[in-house]
Parts: sequence; C-alpha cells; structure tokens
Amino acid sequence: MSEIRIAPLDASPRIRGALSEILVEVVANGGSVSFMHPLAFEAADTFWEGALAAAARGERIILGAFDGESLVGTVTLLLDLPPNQPHRAEVAKLMTRMSHRGRGVAKALMQASERIAVERGRTLLVLDTAAEGGASALYEGLGFTLAGVIPDYAFKPHGGLTATMIYWKRLGEEP
Repeated sequence: MSEIRIAPLDASPRIRGALSEILVEVVANGGSVSFMHPLAFEAADTFWEGALAAAARGERIILGAFDGESLVGTVTLLLDLPPNQPHRAEVAKLMTRMSHRGRGVAKALMQASERIAVERGRTLLVLDTAAEGGASALYEGLGFTLAGVIPDYAFKPHGGLTATMIYWKRLGEEP
C-alpha cells in the first residue's frame, strides 16, 4: 500500500461512484451507517448526490482517503448546525473499504477532520458509533470521551437493534 493521501472530495461522477461503492460495501459488511442491507447502488448514489451538494454549499466537508488513485475511505464533518452551536461540528459516515481496514486509513481521516474543524473555528467534536461492531476503540484511542450509551438506537444493517455510543472531544482552546 502506498502512502494514504487525504483530500476534500468533489461531486465528479468518478468520486460519487467510488463513494457509492464504499457505502454499499460497508453496509453489506455490517457497517452501521444509517442504511439497511441490501443497499442498492442507486440509493447510495442518491445519498452522495445530496451530501456532495451540501458540501458544495459549505454545510459539510467530505474527505476522502486515497491509496494512489483509488478512493479507499471517507469521513464527513457536519458544519451546518443551529445558531447556538457555531463552535461545534459532528463527525459522520467514517468508512473504510474492507481491503484497507487496519491500515490506519480511519485514523488518518479522523486526524484530518480534527485539523479542518480547528481551522473552521470548531472547538468541540461529537460523534456516535454502534455499540456492536462500531469504532469505539478507534475513537477512544484518538482521545474522544464516551458521554453515554443509548440502548436500541438503530437497526443493524442485517437486522436487529443495536445501542449507540455518543462521544465528544474538545479541540484547541475552550470557547
């Protein structure tokens, strides 16, 4: 594997297609990212079309992890929050292709999202992850603090309920 490069993503057909492939793959392999299995490619594409349009409006930043020219992971930093929360951002849709799991892709994406959040004046990050099969070890290793667990929060992609774990992390100076 070559060095992973992290960059903001655009709405080109190639990028949207690669994002859709990753989303379908992650859901098929049990990733709890708001979708149920089987996820049709067209449904994934519709999701990314809307998400990339929101990014173009500055409401979020969608980062990609590239191994050479191949998109192998993504994370979204949600910035469009209520007026009383301009100091915070939410991390969503952290996904890595199965072929690249355990190689530091997710960690690199998270570190890049933290840097961008700080650049955008955000001092607090929040996120959630499934209690079963989620990325709690990654987040805790990156300094996130568990705020709590909500039981039966969402369905797993292949059925059955799972709890969600809510995390937070302070960035830079306090507000």
